[in-house]
Amino acid sequence: MSNDSHLAAALALSEARESRRPIAPISIIHSIQGLEAAYAVAEINTQVRLSEGRRIVGLKVGLTSQAVQQQLGVDQPDFGVLFDDMEILNGQDVPMARLMQPKVEAEIAFVVSRDLTGTRPSYAEFLACLGYALPAIEIVDSAIADWKISLVDTVADNASCGLYVLGDQPVPLGQLALGELGMTLSKNGQTVSVGTGAACLGHPLRAAYWLACTMAERGRGLRAGEIILSGALGPMVPVVAGDLVQARIGALGSVSCRMV
Repeated sequence: MSNDSHLAAALALSEARESRRPIAPISIIHSIQGLEAAYAVAEINTQVRLSEGRRIVGLKVGLTSQAVQQQLGVDQPDFGVLFDDMEILNGQDVPMARLMQPKVEAEIAFVVSRDLTGTRPSYAEFLACLGYALPAIEIVDSAIADWKISLVDTVADNASCGLYVLGDQPVPLGQLALGELGMTLSKNGQTVSVGTGAACLGHPLRAAYWLACTMAERGRGLRAGEIILSGALGPMVPVVAGDLVQARIGALGSVSCRMV
């Protein structure tokens, strides 16, 4: 795959997000094939955003549901980059003008408390670098029209990152049985999605550990203060302007936002 193809695909995705006009799958129109080519396209736009003054403040894990993996024909998650301008705090309004075809999902977010660098970490080394967990709502948003995505399309599109909402109160990890936490996601007071911590790759910490190992293999560690969005605990749900969204995740409490 030529660098010209990578650049053309990255530009098409960037222009789609800038104009808020979804495009046809870049896997087809730009013949992007394979996971590494998709990550190469995503990295081009990451570097552009950094050059524009944005900061990386965390990472997200996607495709943590076995059902979604089977649908896309993959056997592992993917990852995307979170920038400082993606963060929304609990109860704040979410500007629909920044989104194209958003969907919401409830997740557990982890806060990295100390740097984790070097080679692939052991599970214990990974756990030692985490400080807290928070309830979160991820607002996923695809630049691909009608969400007709393949694995290549979503990876190249920064794992379909849109925005994310963080709860207020961090909770120490040792006080939580994360795999057993129940989740209820409501829209305008009506329950629209339910799930558990076990729906996220068997356990949210396992999903986050996969991310830590994957990033180490790619020469990047985790940094103190970064957020990890560990993956959906239940089905994602489309939203429109005016919707009030609330996620309640067991002992982690709740987090909410309104689409405006």
